[in-house]
Amino acid sequence: MALPVDEWKSYLLQKWASLPKSIQVTISTAETLSDIFLHCSSLLGVSHSRPNTEDMSLCYANRSAALFHLGQYETCLKDIIRAQTHGYPERLQPKIMLRKAECLVALGRLQEASQTIGDLERNFTATPTLAHVPPQTLQRNLHHLKMEVQEKENLTETFPATLAKTLEDVALRGENEQLSNASSSVGLCIDPLKGRYLVATKDILPGELLVKEDAFVSVLNPGELPPPHHGLDSQWDTRVTNGDLYCHRCLKHTLATVPCDGCSYAKYCSQECLQQAWEHYHRTECPLGGLLLTLGVFCHIALRSTLVVGFEDVRKIVKKLCVKISNKDICLPESNNQVKTLNCGRGESEKNGNRVETPIPGCDANGKYDSNYNAVFNLLPHTENHSAEHKFLCAVCASVLCRQLEAASSQAIPRVSSSQFTAAATPELCPDVTIWGVAMLRHMLQLQCNAQAITTIQHTGSKGSIVTDSRQVRLATGIFPVISLLNHSCSPNTSVSFTSTVATIRASQRIGKGQEILHCYGPHKSRMGVAERQQKLRSQYFFDCTCPPCQTEAHRMAAGPRWKAFCCSSCRAPLQGDGVLRCGNRSCAESVVSRDDLVSRLQDLQQQVGVAQKLLRDGELERAVQLLSGCQRDAESFLWAEHAMVGEIADGLARACAALGDWQKSATHLQKSLRVVEVRHGPSSVEMGHELFKLAQIFFNGFAVPEALSTIQKAEEVLSLHCGPWDDEIQELQKMKSCLLDLPPTLVRSSV
Repeated sequence: MALPVDEWKSYLLQKWASLPKSIQVTISTAETLSDIFLHCSSLLGVSHSRPNTEDMSLCYANRSAALFHLGQYETCLKDIIRAQTHGYPERLQPKIMLRKAECLVALGRLQEASQTIGDLERNFTATPTLAHVPPQTLQRNLHHLKMEVQEKENLTETFPATLAKTLEDVALRGENEQLSNASSSVGLCIDPLKGRYLVATKDILPGELLVKEDAFVSVLNPGELPPPHHGLDSQWDTRVTNGDLYCHRCLKHTLATVPCDGCSYAKYCSQECLQQAWEHYHRTECPLGGLLLTLGVFCHIALRSTLVVGFEDVRKIVKKLCVKISNKDICLPESNNQVKTLNCGRGESEKNGNRVETPIPGCDANGKYDSNYNAVFNLLPHTENHSAEHKFLCAVCASVLCRQLEAASSQAIPRVSSSQFTAAATPELCPDVTIWGVAMLRHMLQLQCNAQAITTIQHTGSKGSIVTDSRQVRLATGIFPVISLLNHSCSPNTSVSFTSTVATIRASQRIGKGQEILHCYGPHKSRMGVAERQQKLRSQYFFDCTCPPCQTEAHRMAAGPRWKAFCCSSCRAPLQGDGVLRCGNRSCAESVVSRDDLVSRLQDLQQQVGVAQKLLRDGELERAVQLLSGCQRDAESFLWAEHAMVGEIADGLARACAALGDWQKSATHLQKSLRVVEVRHGPSSVEMGHELFKLAQIFFNGFAVPEALSTIQKAEEVLSLHCGPWDDEIQELQKMKSCLLDLPPTLVRSSV
C-alpha cells in the first residue's frame, strides 16, 4: 500500500528517532535530511521488496549511496554487487559504477579503481544515452577520479600494517583432554550436593583465559513489540530493533543487512551467513517466523537446538533417555544424589556394597565433556522444581511446534535465491513427532536455569560528544554447555565477555589450585541487596545462595549496602536503623528521621536528575549543568558520599562539562564518580574499567599528557582482566597512548 509523501516522511522520521543514539550521531554528522530518508527507506525496502526485481536492486543501490556518505566504503561495495545481482537497470549503471570507483579510490585499491574507470569510459563512449548522469558531470567526475588515482600512485608513504589479531588468535593455555573449549587450568568435578562444577587444577592468575566457547545455538532477542493501536503505526512498525542492526546468525553489528528471501524478519550480515542459516535451520523456521515470535525466545532456541543436530542424532539421545527411564539402576542426569564421593573426572556410587564408577552426565564413553548436543541434552531440566502451570505451558508450546513441523514435513518451502528459484523441504521428520516433542520440551525446561544472556557494550552520547558513555545491553540468548557447568557466586572470581556468538571466561582475580571457579548468574552483590538476590536466585534457579557475601550481609541486612545509605545532615555520618533512622555517631545530637521521608526525597531528586539528563541529550548544556549542580548540593545534604545517586550526578556533570570543552571541571566531576564506582563495584571491576576509559578520554582531549598516560595504563590493566587485549576500548586506549608518546617532549606537561 502506497503512503502519501507526508506520511512516509513522518514514518521515516519516527524510524530515525528509534535508532540508537550512537548510530544517529554517526549518520547525522555525515548526511543531510534527504540522506537520512534515503538510508531509512532503503533499510526498510530491502526487507520487504521481492528478490530479483528492479525494486530490490534500487533499494540496495540507494543504501549503497547512504553507506558511501557514511564512509562505509567496503560495505558500500557489497551493496553495489547486490544491486547488480538483483538486476540493476542498465540505464543507471554509470551512476553506480562511478560510486564503485570512488569507493575503490578511497580504499586505496587503485588498480581496481583504474579498471572500473576504464570500463565506465568505454561503456559511456559506446552507448552515451545510457548515462543517467549529465555527460559533462560524468566526464568531470571521471577526470577528477583519474587525477586522484595518479596522485595516490605517486605517493611514497608506507601505510602501517593492519592489525591481524582477532579473537581466534587469543588461544587457550594448553589443551584440556577432559573438557572442550577450556584451558588446561580447568577441571570438571561432580558432587552429591553441587552437581557438576569446575575447579582450578593449578594456580590461575588474574586475566587468564579459562573458557572460550561458541554458542551451541543462539537466537537474537527481538525486543519488546509495541502494543497494537490505530493510526499510521498500526500499519507500519516504526521501531528499529536489534533485528535491524545485527546479523541473525553470527550477531555481527551491521548497517547493511541481507534479508531472507522468504520472510521480512530474518536478516544477515552477508550472503554466506544467510546461506549457512538457511541450510542448518532457517529453511524450517522461515514459515514459522510469526509463531516463533509469539511463543518466545525459549521455544525458538528449543526448536533450533534440534534442527542444527538433525533428527537421527536427536533420536539417539532421546532413546538413551528412554532407556535410563526404564532402567531404575541408572540415574537420570538430574538425579545426582546417587554419587557419593567427590571425584574430578568421574563419579563413584555404591551398588551392592561395591564401588561402581558412574560417568559424569554429558561426558562421552571416554569421560570427555564436549560442547555438543549430548552435553546440551544432559543439562538439568529441574522438572521437579518447575510449577505445574509452567510445565503445562511448555508442553502446549512444544505440541504447537510439533503440529506445525508435522504439517510442514510434506510441503516444500519456496526460496528465491539470487540466481534461481529453489525449493527446500523441511528436514525429514519421523512418522511420529513424539521424538521432537520430547526433545523440545526438555530444552524449554532446561533454559530457565541454563540459558545465557549474550550481551554487547553499546556506546551512547549526544551529537558531537567527544567523550563516549557505554552500557551493557542484552543482544541474544544462547546455550553454552561448558559455561553452564559454572556455579554461581554473588561475588564471582571470573568475568564473561562476548564477541559475536563466542563467550570468553577470564579470571577476574587470583584463583588458587583446587578452588572452585565461579560465575555470576545475574544477582551481583554490587547491584542489589542480599534479600533481593536471594529472592531472584530462589525463583529462577531454585536454590538459596550461601556464598560469603550472602552470609556476611545476612548479619547486617538492616544497614543495607553503602551505595544506598543515607547520611546525617549535621555530621555526615551514615544513618542506621530500619523504619526510623538514627545517626551512627553517638556524639551527634541529631534527632531521628523517618526512612520513608528520605526515600520520598530521593525519588524527587531522581526525577530532577532525569530532567537534567534529558536536557543533556537535547544539547541544552548550560541548563543541564545548572540543574545538576543544584541536584548535587541537595544530594550531599542527605545521601552518603558513596551513594549511587551521588556518582550518577557527578557523571552527568562530567559529560556536560566535557561537551562544553571544560576538561578540568569534567575530570574533577568524573573522579568523584570514579570513587563511587570503586566502592560499589571494586577497583578491578569491569565497571571501573569503563569509567577509567572515560577519564582517559577527558585527559587526552584536555591535553593533560601525564595524567592521560597514567589513566590509560590503569584502564588497560583493568579492562584486560575482563575483555582481553582485542577489546574495542583497549584498542582505543592504545591508539591514544601511541599518539601521546609521539608528541615532542616540550609538549608533555599537565594541562588539566
